[in-house]
Amino acid sequence: MYTSQSYFCAHFVKQKIQQKGSQKVSMSCDVGLYGLAVMGQNFALNMASHGFKVCVGNRSHPKVDLTVNRAEREGNLPLIGSSSVEEFVSNLSKPRKVIILVQAGKPVDATIAALSEYMEEGDLIIDGGNEWFHNSIRRAEELASKGINFIGMGISGGEEGARNGPSLMPGGPKESYERHAYDMIAPILIKCAAQVDDGACYHCTNPHQVCGSSERRRMRCVGYCGPVGSGNYIKMVHNGIEYGDMQLIGEVYDVLKNIVGMSNLDLAKQFAKWNEGELSSYLIEITAKILAKKDDLTGEGYVVDYILDKTGSKGTGRWTVQEAAEQSVACPTLAAALDCRYISARKEERLRIAEFLKGPTDFPNVAKDQIIEDLEASLYSAKVCSYAQGLALIKAASDANGWGVNLSECAKEQVRFHV
Repeated sequence: MYTSQSYFCAHFVKQKIQQKGSQKVSMSCDVGLYGLAVMGQNFALNMASHGFKVCVGNRSHPKVDLTVNRAEREGNLPLIGSSSVEEFVSNLSKPRKVIILVQAGKPVDATIAALSEYMEEGDLIIDGGNEWFHNSIRRAEELASKGINFIGMGISGGEEGARNGPSLMPGGPKESYERHAYDMIAPILIKCAAQVDDGACYHCTNPHQVCGSSERRRMRCVGYCGPVGSGNYIKMVHNGIEYGDMQLIGEVYDVLKNIVGMSNLDLAKQFAKWNEGELSSYLIEITAKILAKKDDLTGEGYVVDYILDKTGSKGTGRWTVQEAAEQSVACPTLAAALDCRYISARKEERLRIAEFLKGPTDFPNVAKDQIIEDLEASLYSAKVCSYAQGLALIKAASDANGWGVNLSECAKEQVRFHV
């Protein structure tokens, strides 16, 4: 049994331990990230990897523990967890900066409502999800009544990009409440965004091929897009362009495989060769890698031959085509790519129709080398058209909404990252 003295001694030690733990949890953090699905976890770790103190929060606590454990395993990164929204907000230095990565729609509204209860005038909330731009405009107006800044930010690059460097498209007030809202978060975004070689010499800005310097200029895939809504809109069109790009690659693959008669390995070599020239891009690069990937599960053949020719869509491609109609901008490549996804999804219907509707079996007698050469030129041309359509849509929306989007910077942002 405890004596009275030993009891108070034990209680004192316990209290000191709790105080020490509380001090650790209450560290003043540079930024908070709420919403810890894989994208949220990875972007939180990205920020911590660049030396920023990060506090993470989530509706269910196990993901908080998982992220904290990952931070420890990946180099004792300056990242802490929180057990409640109130604790999460209290761990942030003022003015508070919170990035949320939760499912678009009502979950975003619910998260903002919970956070804003504890946030103050001059604080900043950044929604990094694929959100309909009108929702971001509405949320900014609602938060403005409380003096809280809001930025809607597109994030591109998937899980790997979120961890190692994504393309970021923030749209929000540049000057608000006597502070620069974008400038509050810019130092973090600039450090954490992807870096790419823009082809220019670091010293003279001439193309590398001209001056011969081995030092290349690196560009960050981030920049202020414009007022609230513009960042979400650019990310939406970014995804629509990517729909078109993937459909174009798919059609070229089909011709090379079924008309030219290339094997998977030959296809992989051809795409890898194209990636060394004008078609150099992330999507061409990974296409080559995928086509060369052998199947690990069966040990027979290539992975691509086991993939079901059926796909879906998450909504941004549909929004892009809807907006193209709303803005009276022709985006035929983007619209056709979306239609092809819908057709692809109707796999069972296609199988029934294929029983009695047959395609051509005789192909023109054209030299295979000529077909490959023409396909390369056609793919490059179609990519340019796809981008022109997307940028025309962004310009129309920018003019209609008074966003003042810099199309030159916008084009660089798109081309730098995924094409």
